[in-house]
Amino acid sequence: MAEITAKLVKELREKSGAGVMDAKKALVEVDGDIEKAIELLREKGMAKAAKKADRVAAEGLTGVYVSCNIAAIVEVNSETDFVAKNAQFVELVNETAKVIAEGKPANNEEALALIMPSGETLEAAYVSATATIGEKISFRRFAVVEKADDQVFGAYQHNGGRIGVITVLSGSDEDLAKHVAMHVAAMKPSVLSYKELSEEFIHDELAQMNHKIDQDNESRAMVGKPALPHYKFGSKLQLTDEVIAQAEEDIKAGLAAEGKPEKIWDKIIPGKMDRFMLDNTKVDQQYTLLAQVYIMDDSKTVEAFLESQGVTIAGFTRFEVGDGIEKAANDFESEVAATMAAALGQN
Repeated sequence: MAEITAKLVKELREKSGAGVMDAKKALVEVDGDIEKAIELLREKGMAKAAKKADRVAAEGLTGVYVSCNIAAIVEVNSETDFVAKNAQFVELVNETAKVIAEGKPANNEEALALIMPSGETLEAAYVSATATIGEKISFRRFAVVEKADDQVFGAYQHNGGRIGVITVLSGSDEDLAKHVAMHVAAMKPSVLSYKELSEEFIHDELAQMNHKIDQDNESRAMVGKPALPHYKFGSKLQLTDEVIAQAEEDIKAGLAAEGKPEKIWDKIIPGKMDRFMLDNTKVDQQYTLLAQVYIMDDSKTVEAFLESQGVTIAGFTRFEVGDGIEKAANDFESEVAATMAAALGQN
């Protein structure tokens, strides 16, 4: 029997687009004959799926599954939004989330080897789905989230499943945890706290915000409006004890210049310091969950609201379909339109 080498498997994968295990099995079955292996894959529908391998799948759904102290969130992609509503596709997404939660794989490679309810591997299930549904179906990513017994999950899917969120809260009930998940879905925070932001990221975002102010000021100048000031700081990460102390001294100097009596300063300074913090944490407010204004109570930040409820949040996971995927100019819809146009032109 011919030796099935990694090089041979790689060659077959490049020619057929089949998965590693499927390519290896096919080669074993035909004693290492590449052409016969391609034909075998074609007969099983895998070559049909391979023809679609170069298409961009940027539509799809998220799937969320929660069981006891384990939750999983997945993103599964399709080429069109129409197929994302297909019952077979939806079932595949839901089964994937459940299998991921139960199997707790460490990476995509391990995930693809998990066994689906059909008895085939997750990888094989996606090849079969591509062949039967008629367009590229791909398993993109997943996260497994675990909680303690005294914590609760908040699970939420938005916009027909295009966005999926899982939150983990302590001292909360599932209803509040879900409300926080709804906030995460709507406001798109990147991280939980300013402590997770890098100085470089804050610097770059602050520069972009000030550039936007410069553009606004050009328009304001044309209509005689005063210029808006630049933001000096963008995050609590930059607000050291020295910076905060200096801000308070500047406020006191301003009150003295205004002729405000010192006996009322204690009533004025806290509000002005709150304003200083608000004006100098704009990066936090955009990217960190705790600093965002809570959509269920816009008088408080998420952090302040949770504190008022005696609740803490351990973390969150948010998937949005297509994040980071650049659709090719000649996407599937364009390809269909071009094919139809060509057919009409021949009539």
